Amino acid sequence: MHSRLSQNDVTNLVNVEDAGRVRDAIIAIYGARYPGADLAALTRAFADVKALFEGNYPGYLACDTLYHDSRHTYDMTLAMARLVEGHDRTQLAPEQMGPRRAVLGVVIALLHDSGYLRRASEAQVDNGAIFTKVHVSRSADFLARYLPTIGFGAEAEVAARLVHFTGYEMDVDDIQIADPKDRLLGHMVGTADLIGQMSDRMYLEKCREFLYQEFVWGSIARETLPDGREIVRYASPEDLICKTPGFYEYVARDRIHRKLGAADRYAEAHFDGPSLYQTEIDANFRFLREAIEQANLGRLRRACYSLSSRHSEAA
Repeated sequence: MHSRLSQNDVTNLVNVEDAGRVRDAIIAIYGARYPGADLAALTRAFADVKALFEGNYPGYLACDTLYHDSRHTYDMTLAMARLVEGHDRTQLAPEQMGPRRAVLGVVIALLHDSGYLRRASEAQVDNGAIFTKVHVSRSADFLARYLPTIGFGAEAEVAARLVHFTGYEMDVDDIQIADPKDRLLGHMVGTADLIGQMSDRMYLEKCREFLYQEFVWGSIARETLPDGREIVRYASPEDLICKTPGFYEYVARDRIHRKLGAADRYAEAHFDGPSLYQTEIDANFRFLREAIEQANLGRLRRACYSLSSRHSEAA
């Protein structure tokens, strides 16, 4: 029987619904890797992102997307820190990311989905998922404005491009990044986004219950073309979940290994052995394939509904 708690990360030690615990875990990782480094910007960014998602950040409303929420953000940010640490522990000093890039990578991760958040002037928008197709560009705009406030103004322009490694508005090969280290940082943040969500203990239920609804809001599940034709990508929550193994095999894995330079290997370096992210991803998809083969999607019954209730209370 799997003993991992639903709210915990892949190590079963960090509650990824708790911003403070994720912050402290990353500070411990970076503090050990970069002794004496100034991590004040990281602490400030966590406080600001927590306020942003909870609706306490000036000019923004609380997060109302149930899949792309604070839990996902903290989970993938922790994965990002581990990838950076894994890389730097295997490299000589000249090739390491170093503490400033390491912190920048975490801040980009923390704000990679900020584009889903509705501005106060967008209160008439029914749900932040409506911005699905443009959320990465909106996140880039937020990063460009935010980074100077924490002393990273010099990196704001490149960060606004690096966040595009998490999305599909631009092809990865078309993202213009001059410094190879910065490009690798982009590969890491894009990888962390994928391995963080797919290794979530409740990934399957969240796809069926939450991601499908976001795809409806964002005109992804069904899209009407300019000529009036309708494209139906996902006819129902069950259709989406049945197509999820194909997404993993033919989209996500290809993106990680070909487009993102197989940066997931740095998780193995961090854990000094098999990647716990891959272990949990494999477990999720093994379970899903069995449920599909048995025509028994009712097996997907982990309690993700508490997340929905918390969002409702915050709204």
